[in-house]
Amino acid sequence: MEKTVKEILAAYNDSAPLSEAYTIPAAWYTDARIAELELRSVFSRTWQAVGRTEQVAKLGRYVTASVAGEPVVVVRGSDNKLRAFFNVCRHHAMTVMNEPCGQTQHLRCPYHGWTYNLEGELRGMTEFDGVCNFDRAQNGLVPVRVETWEKFVFVNLDAQAGSLADFLGALVGLAKPLGFGDLKFVERRSYTLDCNWKVYVDNFLDGGYHVPHMHKGLNSVLDYTNYTIENVDRCCVQSSPVTVDSSSEASAANTRKGDRAYYFWQYPNFMLNWYEGYLDTNLVLPLGVNRCEVIFDFYFGDTSESNMAYVRESMGVSEVVQQEDIVICAGVQRGLSSRAYQAGRLSVRREAGEHLFHRLLAADLKDTRSAIAR
Repeated sequence: MEKTVKEILAAYNDSAPLSEAYTIPAAWYTDARIAELELRSVFSRTWQAVGRTEQVAKLGRYVTASVAGEPVVVVRGSDNKLRAFFNVCRHHAMTVMNEPCGQTQHLRCPYHGWTYNLEGELRGMTEFDGVCNFDRAQNGLVPVRVETWEKFVFVNLDAQAGSLADFLGALVGLAKPLGFGDLKFVERRSYTLDCNWKVYVDNFLDGGYHVPHMHKGLNSVLDYTNYTIENVDRCCVQSSPVTVDSSSEASAANTRKGDRAYYFWQYPNFMLNWYEGYLDTNLVLPLGVNRCEVIFDFYFGDTSESNMAYVRESMGVSEVVQQEDIVICAGVQRGLSSRAYQAGRLSVRREAGEHLFHRLLAADLKDTRSAIAR
């Protein structure tokens, strides 16, 4: 008999200390009901990164995104205030703004021409004379909470959630000395992976465990023995001294500068990889139970023409690492579907971040506000 969702969730002991802990069960990565529950209890209730502040810095500038399967638009109003809305026309549910980003004087639905101002108020309805008991003021776009941190725009679908600053917690102070604001956006790259989104997060959070085995180039510039892992609030900070040995791959050695590398993960799906003069962010979005999208945004301190060769080479190093991770994650997803695997143990030395992730996830999935009776 098929297990219920409650039974699947109960199979994980989220109170076990790291030395006694198992990973979350394989079914959490393969059962479509868990994936549906995550949209409601994780992605609908956490602050989700949807764009860059520079994209919405001027009047009428907007970005669109999908959060927990919901279309969202963020726009800078005529009063210079940043607002977010469900990107859904109140007439017949068409998506109002259909480009990833841009600038506009108003938000106009392409289906029947209903028009909203930059503050989300309904201003125009075509051929709507004679309609009775219709309150224009009650038919504006439905608002969504929006806040910013550093260079990033976040939204939250939960009207009762705490502030973004409270959600980010210690990450705000940890990142401040690194000067994210001085870095300039260069390029976005997107990858579709054949794995559950949590597989990618697990791989990021294994404390460099797989780096010597799967990322030879990256391993050549990190001091693996002095790699550190620290959990604070909803954040895991992995860090390593940057070092170059005689066997280093030239590209990795040339592009990973500074004394130390920092790899931040913010629950549930946002990562920031920092080296001196360089940052890339990774946003992991579920596309189904066994597929996800990973969006990379690249930032550099020096984007002058004379430095672009370094910039391209640096992004090339990231590309190599990502292609290696794509192979890893697809292989893990195949194994999670095997009858031979149910759950695994965690390395006390390396996998404290993964343990934090699994416990935070379990707390959200077991939240009684979610319907898990099936």
